[in-house]
Amino acid sequence: MNLETDNFTQHIAVESLQKILVIRRDNIGDLICTTPLIRGLREKFPSARIDALVNSYNRPVLEENPDINEVYSYTKAKHRERGESVIGVHLRRIKMLLQLRRRRYDLVILANGGYLPRPLGLARWVAPKHVAGFVPPPPEAHSDIIDLSTPIDETVPRHEVENIYRLLAPLGIDGPPPGLRLQPSDSARLAAIRKMADAGWDINAHQPTVAVHISARKIPQRWPAERFSELMRNLHRQIGCRFLLFWSPGDENNPLHPGDDQKAATIVDATRDLPVIPYPTHRLDDLVGGLSVCTAMICSDGGAMHVGAGLGLPMVCFFGNSDAAKWHPWGVPHRVLQKPSRDVSDITVEEAATAFSALMGEGAA
Repeated sequence: MNLETDNFTQHIAVESLQKILVIRRDNIGDLICTTPLIRGLREKFPSARIDALVNSYNRPVLEENPDINEVYSYTKAKHRERGESVIGVHLRRIKMLLQLRRRRYDLVILANGGYLPRPLGLARWVAPKHVAGFVPPPPEAHSDIIDLSTPIDETVPRHEVENIYRLLAPLGIDGPPPGLRLQPSDSARLAAIRKMADAGWDINAHQPTVAVHISARKIPQRWPAERFSELMRNLHRQIGCRFLLFWSPGDENNPLHPGDDQKAATIVDATRDLPVIPYPTHRLDDLVGGLSVCTAMICSDGGAMHVGAGLGLPMVCFFGNSDAAKWHPWGVPHRVLQKPSRDVSDITVEEAATAFSALMGEGAA
């Protein structure tokens, strides 16, 4: 059954929605782009219980979110701890889903960008009174479980934030989405401040602290190490900024979890005379805490970019073969650099320096 917005508000009292579960099981950036939806829910239902179901890798995105009552997470088999069996992972997931079922949610929102079988399966387990989610466009629009449906619409270019926010229309929530919401844990932020103090940096100095994130999952998004080094030298000479150098730790030849230890070592060696703090991030909350003490950011498109945007950092971001219109930093001053080749290696140091100087010149940091 598909209900239009007016039918929903006519037959179901808004006040009856007192227990809501938002499900999003995708990547870091996807979940951060869902925080405006959660914020919109909280503004509409200030006294409701609003929970979230995410994967364990992304959990830190929501742990400090004031709009959420409780975050539930499950571990994907590929992210299981060393020594943990696949069977053990699945048993824990089943136990958690049964716990959610006992919550008797009034509404589950499938906050993913399409009509996907796995989130639908999770909603069946939870067995809420109502399910909101995307369905294929007419005439195929139909679901035996989604009764508050939003047709998938790829005819209009939208940012991911705007697209996901459309799921709230059947609840009478529309208009422009609010900003992203991401907060570091106290411990992660304090750890970053200690690193700065240990390096002899004046925490309160009016000196730009620039986050330089060098890792990218996709090959066309990876900017060369020597250009990062040259850009840092250029910016320090022009602006006098200091740097926190972020990367995903590990060996670049690891087929499961490749890292950028070698790339980072090359950059650190080439910038020894600059104020640079190496900042490998083994966990997502390490990245959130480290970025929270910065004033601006340089990075490629990816999860770290959205983390920076969630923390309000103005940034220069390199886009390779991804859709900048859909995935650019939401709600913060930014400069997107993307070449016709869709390969960031074609972006020059001069272009990056010019974009960053213009960003800073507008009072972004």
